[in-house]
Amino acid sequence: VQLVESGGGLVQSGGSLRLSCVASGLPFSTLILGWARQVPGKGLEWVSGIYDDGSTYYGDSVKGRFIISRDSAKNTIYLQMNSLRPEDTAVYYCATPGRRLWIDFDSWGQGTQVTVSS
Repeated sequence: VQLVESGGGLVQSGGSLRLSCVASGLPFSTLILGWARQVPGKGLEWVSGIYDDGSTYYGDSVKGRFIISRDSAKNTIYLQMNSLRPEDTAVYYCATPGRRLWIDFDSWGQGTQVTVSS
């Protein structure tokens, strides 16, 4: 599967951003997809995920602030990020989970930088 992210940028604390990820190479309707992030010196961390049936997963640090969604007509998933905090600053990757759901990773895109200023 190929994953291409877009939508990162610089935003002030309390602001919002929406990330997009276009998936190709496999039937979109069958894919479990998600968003992960990485800060310098640390590993990838799952932020949110969405199942093929539309049910969702959120990490504790983003619950109530981020919303994940999918649009099958556009082979795209989105991450609406609200109430952003400086600690949300990271490179965000669109990814597919590995064997251990929301722990392991199978594939990921090139990433998009999100910077939240205080």
